[in-house]
Amino acid sequence: MHKLSKLAATLFIGTLMSATVMAAGSTFVTVNGVAISQSLADAFIAEQTAKGAQDTPDLKNAVREELIRRELLVQEAKKAGLDKKPDVAAQADAARAAIYIRAYIQDYLKKNPVSDAQLRAGYEKIKSQLGSTEYKARHILVKTEEEAKAIIDNLGKGAKFDELAKQSIDKGGDLGWASAGNFVKPFSDALTALAKGKYTETPVKSEFGYHVIELEDTRPLNAPAFEELKPRLLQQAQGEQINKMVEELRGKAKVN
Repeated sequence: MHKLSKLAATLFIGTLMSATVMAAGSTFVTVNGVAISQSLADAFIAEQTAKGAQDTPDLKNAVREELIRRELLVQEAKKAGLDKKPDVAAQADAARAAIYIRAYIQDYLKKNPVSDAQLRAGYEKIKSQLGSTEYKARHILVKTEEEAKAIIDNLGKGAKFDELAKQSIDKGGDLGWASAGNFVKPFSDALTALAKGKYTETPVKSEFGYHVIELEDTRPLNAPAFEELKPRLLQQAQGEQINKMVEELRGKAKVN
């Protein structure tokens, strides 16, 4: 396939999956008397360059062809009366609303940026939750305290943890290496109190059932660097910021 045809096909397939608001402005191309704006073409070009495409005459030609194809399909849909169907109109409204929402959120985040200090505070909080030690543990999880006590009794009589772990609800009980902060509090409290090679001599109750925990080994925990986690921290902070903003709007809204 010709290079331009491939690009046009990619644009065509990709943009059929989304809706774009027709923007006013100078005319880019006219299709059967209907003007397609330059600003709409610019938006398509900007979307592709943001994904790594080069702003070249080939790209502009591909965008032109895509917009012509889209307009032809829109005109045929209107001739068929599809724009009058309630379900189609509802989908168009939903797509338009999604574009406005995305634009508003982008504008809101631009005007209310998350500071580096906020991200570093979040990073330090995560580090404190992780602690300085990583644990290699396994457990046997059962439904009742009586079952857990029976397992502990058998361990005391010389039974192998590996064999008894076959009874575990989670199919074997090997937890690998993890920080204590990855576990629910009753579990982490019991785990951090164990010496290497020892197991809990009383059942540990959590929301999941009753655990018998064995600590196999420990090692120092080296937390990922701030720069490594920064993109994830930013995404999380922005999500929390948006949720807070929406909750404030919801609190002020009059809903009948």
